[in-house]
Amino acid sequence: MTNQTYSMALVTQDSLDGYIRSVNSYPMLTADEERGLAERLHYKGEIEAAKGLILSHLRFVVHVARGYSGYGLPMADLIQEGNIGLMKAVKRFNPEVGVRLVSFAVHWIKAEIHEYVLRNWRIVKIATTKAQRKLFFNLRKSKKRLGWFNNGEVETVARELGVEPSEVREMESRLAAQDATFEMPVDDDDSAASYTAPVLYLEDKQSDVAESVEADNWEQHTNNRLAHALATLDDRSQHIVRSRWLDDKKSTLQELAETYSVSAERIRQLEKNAMKKLKLAVGDI
Repeated sequence: MTNQTYSMALVTQDSLDGYIRSVNSYPMLTADEERGLAERLHYKGEIEAAKGLILSHLRFVVHVARGYSGYGLPMADLIQEGNIGLMKAVKRFNPEVGVRLVSFAVHWIKAEIHEYVLRNWRIVKIATTKAQRKLFFNLRKSKKRLGWFNNGEVETVARELGVEPSEVREMESRLAAQDATFEMPVDDDDSAASYTAPVLYLEDKQSDVAESVEADNWEQHTNNRLAHALATLDDRSQHIVRSRWLDDKKSTLQELAETYSVSAERIRQLEKNAMKKLKLAVGDI
């Protein structure tokens, strides 16, 4: 896909409502119209045919992306990642297979969104294997419907997903961890609930001066390593990494693309390369 084709699917958080109205205005294709465009793209490589297929399916990406709104990630970025999956699907779609594009594209769209969620949602960064990723997404969907599982439901989920019951329990605990409150309630009432706050049962590490000094030194050492690693990047890459990962108000791909007058896909590539360089630099120090 060319940059021109890619730019059709760009979306920003500020213009999200306008974007959704825009994509919903594109007419849906009949089976014959879709096949005609797909054949022109597949056999002749016509970019205009690809454009027609993409525009008519952008509304479907929005529909899929909304299913991932519970992760607290920017909807604009979820849609953007889904659009990338759509474009990959359009590029690989073979009209002779005999299925509609939407049936073929849904797997590519979800795959890109899944990767984005796993890269950015802190609770699942340890879900690294294929089985763990499948368990995470399926378990989270089931918990919305069923709540906490009983033993029978754990056995059923484990059997259906091909994992051990203990893995289901462990992932269930991780999903619930974000809702746990460890601090005491902020009020003046010395209620019994205040004395059952989990924070009161934790060891006070600050009481050990040696451990406190060691922790401070390690934090400073880690910060120095990161600062040194960042210094190895060029100015643009440093700004992209800080804007996307370190600043309190994080920037979207499109916002950075407008800053540097390049495509959002180019910003995405620069970010990916910069993160690789950072990991190498930090490991070498």
